[in-house]
Amino acid sequence: MRILMLDLDTLRPDHLSCYGYSRETSPAIDSIARDGVRFDHYHCSDAPCLPSRAALVTGRFGIHNGIVNHGGLAADLRPYGIDRGFKDQQLENSLFNIFRKAGMHTASISPFAERHSAYWFTAGLNEVINTGKCGDETADEILPSVINWLEKNAMKDNWFLHVNFWDPHTPYRAPMEMGNPFEKDPPPEWITQEVFAQHQKHVGPHSINELGMYSDWAPADRPRQLGKATNMDEMKQVIDGYDVDILYMDQKINVILDFLKQNGLYDDMAIIVTSDHGENMGELGIYAEHGTADEITTRIPMIIKWPGMLKNHVDKGLHYNLDLAPTMAELLNVKPYEKWDGRSYAAALRDGTDCGREYLILSQCAHVCQRSVRFGDYIYIRTYHDGFHLFDREMLFNIKEDFHEQHNIAAQHPDICAKACRYLVDWQHDMLMTADSDIDPLWTVMIEGGPYHAKGNLKHYVKRLEATGRAEGARLLRERHPGEFR
Repeated sequence: MRILMLDLDTLRPDHLSCYGYSRETSPAIDSIARDGVRFDHYHCSDAPCLPSRAALVTGRFGIHNGIVNHGGLAADLRPYGIDRGFKDQQLENSLFNIFRKAGMHTASISPFAERHSAYWFTAGLNEVINTGKCGDETADEILPSVINWLEKNAMKDNWFLHVNFWDPHTPYRAPMEMGNPFEKDPPPEWITQEVFAQHQKHVGPHSINELGMYSDWAPADRPRQLGKATNMDEMKQVIDGYDVDILYMDQKINVILDFLKQNGLYDDMAIIVTSDHGENMGELGIYAEHGTADEITTRIPMIIKWPGMLKNHVDKGLHYNLDLAPTMAELLNVKPYEKWDGRSYAAALRDGTDCGREYLILSQCAHVCQRSVRFGDYIYIRTYHDGFHLFDREMLFNIKEDFHEQHNIAAQHPDICAKACRYLVDWQHDMLMTADSDIDPLWTVMIEGGPYHAKGNLKHYVKRLEATGRAEGARLLRERHPGEFR
């Protein structure tokens, strides 16, 4: 069997045509969706990049594998413990090792392990081709390695190839000669002039005033990447930059698909298309960043084309990215690992069986410290560290009626919040009862002084707020985070 996995960084599904987006950003990905199963409610359990891929590869929540942050103690896999034998069983049962156990030659074309010093990511791989720029590569810089590998290996039997494209991640990098295919398309209807005016007052990193995170810095070598947007036209330019990057990446994916089709390989092989996290584009006042545990950051695409399975089918169940490992194990007749937190949804691929969960618990501890509960039409977000956004402790959004999370209805629905809190408490209880450690890494992050991307930035950020007409926000941050000024 031959399997291609397209791991596309920072890709929110509702900006893909096959997920209903009004712009034609993804004709190549759309074609894969027509030949397979599209999952509409698929989430990374732990956001963003490093925690998400740790959950994906280990099949375990961050509270179990230990990785929830981008720095500090909670950015490394938790040691297996006193029962560790000659090999770490968590890595022996990693996602990529499933394909090796199924008799496949495994390869990855990705700089991810080096980007985050996450060399556990290579467990189970026969080959690792590091494209060398730690995630700053363009698709044009990655594609030659992919085609070269396929020319040497594609006609062989039994291989798995993981390909990691980074283009939708800031800074936006599509070549300027591509122009702007979406120049005449209107901006999102929900961002009215009134809404944009509120966004201009937002306090927090990666607001429309600070697309450089805590400043309006923009890289000179990436002219598509703005440092801030002062009007509706510039706001549209930010969203266009993201969409153009998706289209640019999709065009390179189409080159790969053409190669597979021209060599008679496409029809009988499996293709997996997914991402590590989404990207807020105005939601919660955040632009061009994946810094919360909300619907937009945690929801990711998942498309699986598998020989003999359903085609052009849409699954509506709730699933985690960590469910992929047990699903692949079932499809490839590999013994499952008893410590996986994931559940197989192979039956959803075979015959459309509903394998979805009642609710999902979603975490973010790199930009903020939040845990969220996704259930029914709702997402409930509980904030432990606000990442300097002045978020309320409790937020509740009706995703069906308010997809872009404009109206926090927690105060109006204490009963729904209470239900979500019960889900959260039960999940945490179950996780700690089955953990190799009694330490919840979220609290490790809090004890270390907060999320990696928040530490050490508040003093200079409040000065910027005061200099840009948001002194009240600076005052509130000083009140909420007095320890940052000692």
